[in-house]
Amino acid sequence: MEHYSFLRGFADSWGLLAMMLFFIGAIVLLFRPGAKEMHDNAASIPLRDDTPDRFTNVQETPARKKNGLELEDAK
Repeated sequence: MEHYSFLRGFADSWGLLAMMLFFIGAIVLLFRPGAKEMHDNAASIPLRDDTPDRFTNVQETPARKKNGLELEDAK
């Protein structure tokens, strides 16, 4: 039971402080000024057409030109 009491006391004091510091650090990293471009890029992922077309008459989309994605030939 002594082991449990030690862990309980640690979780109530230093463990809580460590979790709170981790949470604050994650929020600071999320809202830092340089993160806007990264978040905009991640938000546009579902709207991109990144799949290569399997047709012989392939047209490049703006997403492919911007990201430099290579087109694969249909085999």
